[in-house]
Amino acid sequence: MIFSFGPAGNAIEGIPKDSEILHFVRPPKKKRIQAMLQKCRQLRKVSMSKSCFARMPEKNKAMLKEKGIEIEIAVRQGRPISVPLEKMQHAMEMRKDFQTLREVERVTGIAKSTVHYLEKYAQRAKIKSGNKIIYLK
Repeated sequence: MIFSFGPAGNAIEGIPKDSEILHFVRPPKKKRIQAMLQKCRQLRKVSMSKSCFARMPEKNKAMLKEKGIEIEIAVRQGRPISVPLEKMQHAMEMRKDFQTLREVERVTGIAKSTVHYLEKYAQRAKIKSGNKIIYLK
């Protein structure tokens, strides 16, 4: 799992201590990077978009490289899926058990078109949990 680290709404307190990979939505300030490095001792990689990388100060990039953290340019397109992970897993299990889309909709409350989309076409690895975006690996 990749934790999305972006605007002030995503406080450092919300980052799991055992995070190995973080995804920056916006370039963080030096103080936030230092706090993040103190909290996440197992951090080995950060990813960000090309534009975020271009806007990030060279000193901050050097600080990450100095700590042995790999910086990856990642393309993560599309809107995050707003269905809770547990519900999504339950819906997919029901479909594996040959339940109809309407039955899955009735039990889980997820629209049948969304279940069909998740089952057939979903290439996205983003899930919205409250106001946090979680990137799945």
